[in-house]
Amino acid sequence: MFGHSTGRHLAQLAWGSAELQRHFWMPAADVYETQTGFIVKLELAGVRPQDISVSVSGDFLRIRGRRRDWIVEETRCCRSLEICYEQFERLFELTGLEQCDVTTEYRDGMLVVKISTQESAT
Repeated sequence: MFGHSTGRHLAQLAWGSAELQRHFWMPAADVYETQTGFIVKLELAGVRPQDISVSVSGDFLRIRGRRRDWIVEETRCCRSLEICYEQFERLFELTGLEQCDVTTEYRDGMLVVKISTQESAT
């Protein structure tokens, strides 16, 4: 739980079944609380900005997208695969927020999502 002093928290939802985990990869994320809201930063190396979707619905921030393997067509066979490709999704619960403004910045493989609460604007 984040931010006991503000009466709000941003909690990451636990992943569901192993079946879900098999079809998605989960990029690493850092979550910060600021005086005006929250910052969520995801490590998305190799993901094109146009393949990222950020949405807020109800109490949830959803970040999803896809990392594509662009070199696979040039290869004869695969010797080792350690990089996760295909779809990803991270879901965060935004509890106690009436409204929020969301801005994003994508630079050097890092996505930064800034969430400003309505309370901080007053």
